[in-house]
Amino acid sequence: MDVKKYLQAARLRTLPLSLSGIVVGSFLAASQNLFDWKICVLALLTTVGFQVVSNFANDYGDGVKGTDDHRVGEKRLVASGAISPNQMNTAIWIATILTLVVALLLIYSAFGEDDFGYSILFFLLGIASIAAAIKYTVGKSAYGYSGFGDVFVFLFFGLLSVVGSYFLFTKHIDFTVFFPAISVGLLSAAVLNLNNMRDCETDKKAGKNTLVVKIGIEFAKYYQYCLIITSFLFALLYVVVHFQKTVQFLFVLAYIPLLKHLVFVVHNKVVSQLDGELKKVALSTFLFAVLFGLGQIL
Repeated sequence: MDVKKYLQAARLRTLPLSLSGIVVGSFLAASQNLFDWKICVLALLTTVGFQVVSNFANDYGDGVKGTDDHRVGEKRLVASGAISPNQMNTAIWIATILTLVVALLLIYSAFGEDDFGYSILFFLLGIASIAAAIKYTVGKSAYGYSGFGDVFVFLFFGLLSVVGSYFLFTKHIDFTVFFPAISVGLLSAAVLNLNNMRDCETDKKAGKNTLVVKIGIEFAKYYQYCLIITSFLFALLYVVVHFQKTVQFLFVLAYIPLLKHLVFVVHNKVVSQLDGELKKVALSTFLFAVLFGLGQIL
C-alpha cells in the first residue's frame, strides 16, 4: 500500500478549515474557565477523522461518476487511476471505523456514565456527520450534485462544530454562541462556493448541479460577497454583545486577506485563476478562528 497516495487523497491542506469550528468552540469554553485539554484533543482528532472520511468519499464519488476527469487544479486519485474504487471504498470504511472509535472516546470523556442522554445524542450526531460526509458525492441521490452542499458545510462546519464543541465543555448552550458559529459556517461555505466557481464548467458537463451551476458565475460572485460580509457582521455582533475589552476585535485582522480576496473575485474573468484563492480563504478562516478565540481570553 502506497501511504503517500492515501495522504494525498486525505487532502491534509483542508484540515485547518475543518478544525476552525472546534478552535472557536474551545476558546469560548476557555473564556468561561471550562476548558479541558482531553476533550479538546479528542474533538480535534474526531474532526480530522470526519474530514478525511469526507475527502476520501468525495474522491471516490466524483471519481466513479467521471466528474473529476477534466477537473481544474489538483488531480484526484480515483479519477487518475492511482487508487482503484475498491481500494478507496476500503479506505473509507477504515477511516469511518477509526473516527467512530475516537468519537466514542470523546463522548465518554465529556459525559462519562452519568449523562447517557447526551452521550446518545452526540453519538447520533457523529453518525449523521459521517453519513452526510459520504452522501455528499456518493450514490445516486448525492446531495452535492443537487446544490445542497452549501447547507451541509454551513451546518456541520459551522453550527455543529462550534456549538457542539462548546457544549462538550460546558454542558449548556448560550444562544449567542450561534453568532460565531454562523460566521465559521458562512466562511466555510465561501470556500465551497469558490471551489464550485472554479469547477463550474466541468461540473456542468458532468451533471453535477452545484449551486454555482444553478445560479451562474456572476450571481455566485454576489453570493461570495454576502457570505464573507455577513460572517463578519455575526462575529462583530457577538463581540458587541459580550464586549469587555478592545482586544476582542482582534479577529478583524483576519478579514484583511478576505477583503483582498473579494477584490480579486470582483475583477476575475478566468475561473481557473480562482484555484489560488481557495488556500487564502481557507487559511483566513482558520486565522479568524484563532484570533477570535484569543480575543475572548486575552
